Amino acid sequence: MGFARACSVALVGVEGVVVEVQADLEPGVAAFTLVGLPDKSLVESRDRVRAAVANSGAEWPQKKLTVGLSPASVPKSGSGFDLAVACAVLGAAERIDPAMIADVVMIGELGLDGRVRPVRGVLPAVLAAAEAGYEQVVVPEQTAGEAALVPGVSVLGVRSLRQLIAVLCDEPVPDEPVGGEGRPDAMLAGLMIPGTGLGTGLAPAAARGEGHRPDLADVAGQPGPRQALEVAAAGGHHLLLSGPPGAGKTMLAERLPAVLPPLSRQESLEVTAVHSVAGILPPGEPLVSRAPYCAPHHSATMQSLVGGGNGVPRPGAVSLAHRGVLFLDEAPEFSGKALDALRQPLESGHVVVARAAGVVRLPARFLMVLAANPCPCGRHTLTGAGCECPPSVVRRYQARLSGPLLDRVDLRVEVEPVGRADLLGQGGRGESTAVVAARVRDARARAAERLAGTPWTTNSEVSGHELRTRLLVAPGALAAAERDLERGILTARGLDRVLRVAWTVADLRGADRPDASDVAVALELRTGIQRGVPMEVGER
Repeated sequence: MGFARACSVALVGVEGVVVEVQADLEPGVAAFTLVGLPDKSLVESRDRVRAAVANSGAEWPQKKLTVGLSPASVPKSGSGFDLAVACAVLGAAERIDPAMIADVVMIGELGLDGRVRPVRGVLPAVLAAAEAGYEQVVVPEQTAGEAALVPGVSVLGVRSLRQLIAVLCDEPVPDEPVGGEGRPDAMLAGLMIPGTGLGTGLAPAAARGEGHRPDLADVAGQPGPRQALEVAAAGGHHLLLSGPPGAGKTMLAERLPAVLPPLSRQESLEVTAVHSVAGILPPGEPLVSRAPYCAPHHSATMQSLVGGGNGVPRPGAVSLAHRGVLFLDEAPEFSGKALDALRQPLESGHVVVARAAGVVRLPARFLMVLAANPCPCGRHTLTGAGCECPPSVVRRYQARLSGPLLDRVDLRVEVEPVGRADLLGQGGRGESTAVVAARVRDARARAAERLAGTPWTTNSEVSGHELRTRLLVAPGALAAAERDLERGILTARGLDRVLRVAWTVADLRGADRPDASDVAVALELRTGIQRGVPMEVGER
C-alpha cells in the first residue's frame, strides 16, 4: 500500500482555501476514484492525469487508486488541481519521494501530452497558500511572474510534468518547447525547491508599448463637466453626465482613469487578483498598476454586472472595475434590476453573491460614471425645441434611473452641446490629463494626511457621522445646504455627500477646511441649481 499527499488551492470568488490532495494505492482491480466535492471539470482530471503521466515517461500504477480532496466540505472546481493530483499519485507509486511534495502547493492544468497549461486565479491562490504558511509553489511557466508577486514564497514555473518529475527526483531536466511549439528553450537557473537549483523558465516579457492614450486636452469645451470630472477623481465621487448625443460624455468618461492616481502596491494586488480569477490579465503584465476601466454594454444582465454564473459565482463588471472606473453609457437603457443591484456595492465597496454552490464576497470599490441622454431622441431641452418625444415618454425615460440609485451619485452635471468656437479650437485647448492628474494627486495626498489613522483614504468613503462631528466645515458654511434639506431638495444621505464633495473642493484649492463657497460648489454639482459661485475647483 502507498500513500502520498500534495497541496493545491480551491478558489471561492477571489479567496482561496488550501486543499490537501491525498492519493492512496491499495491492491485490487485497477480503478481511479476521485472524492471531495469535485465539479465536472475536476472529475475529468482522472483521464487527463492518466494520459499525462503515461506520456511523460512514468508508469501508471495498476492498482486501486483513491484520490481525496480535503477538506471535503469545500466545493472544488476547475482544472488547476491536475498537477497536484499527478504528483500525489506518483508519490504513492514511489516514482517520486513523497516527502518532496508534502509541503509544496501545486497549481496547473495538464494536457494529455504532459504539458502544464495556465489556469485562472494563480495570484489569489498563491496569496492563500502564503497566508496558510506554505513557502513553495509550483505553477505553469506562463503564470510564474504573477505568482512571484507574493512576497516570501519561492516559485517554480514548469512547462511540463516531465520537467517537474526530473526536478523532484534530482534528475537532468529535459528541454521543452515553449508552449509546446518552436525551438527548445532550456529552463533558467536559480529558483526554488531546496537542493535542485532549477530556475523558473519565465523569460522577461517585452515592454508593452503604451500607444496613444486619450487626453483631456482632446475634449473640446465643456469646462463645467471637466471640473466635475476632476472633483470625481480627487474624491472618488460617483458622477452622472446628462446631455445630448455627441456632446462628449463618453470622451470624458474614457479619460477619467488616466486622471486617477496610480494604484498602490496593495491596490494593485487586489485588482490583479480579481482580473486573474476572471482570466483577463494582459499578456506579459502580471501586475495591474493603473486604474482599470470597465464599460459594459447596456444589454448586460444583472449577473454580468454584479457577478454570478453557474456553480461558484464569477466576478462581474463591478469587481472588474475595482479601484477603477465603471462607465455605464446609455444608463437608462440598462434594466432596472441591473441598475438597482449596484446600490449595495456603491455603499459598501463589495458585493455578496449567494448561490447554491456557496456565498461569495467580491471586492467592488469603484468610481461609477453614468451617461444619459435627456430623452429617447436625445434632443430634449428645457424649451422642448427639436424634441419629438411626448412628455409622458420623456418622464418615463428619465424615471428609469431610480431615485435611490441617483441619491448615491454625488455629482450630476449637464453636458451642453459643443459650440462652434470650441469645436474648431478658437476657444483654446483645455488642460491636459497630466496637469489635472497632478492636482488630483495633491488633493488626494491632503485627504490621506487628514484621514490618517482611519479606515478611509478618500473623501467619498468618510462616514456621515465623522463629517458632522469631527471633520467640521467653517462656521456658517452649511446655511444653504440646511435650507435645501428643509425644503426636501436634499436627503440626509444627500447632505452627507454634499459635505464629502465640499471637502474635495477644498482639497483641490489647498484649503484647510471647506467654506461657504466650497459648499455652494458641492450643492451645485449635486442638485444642478446655480448658486452664483464660479466652479473654479482646480484653481490654486
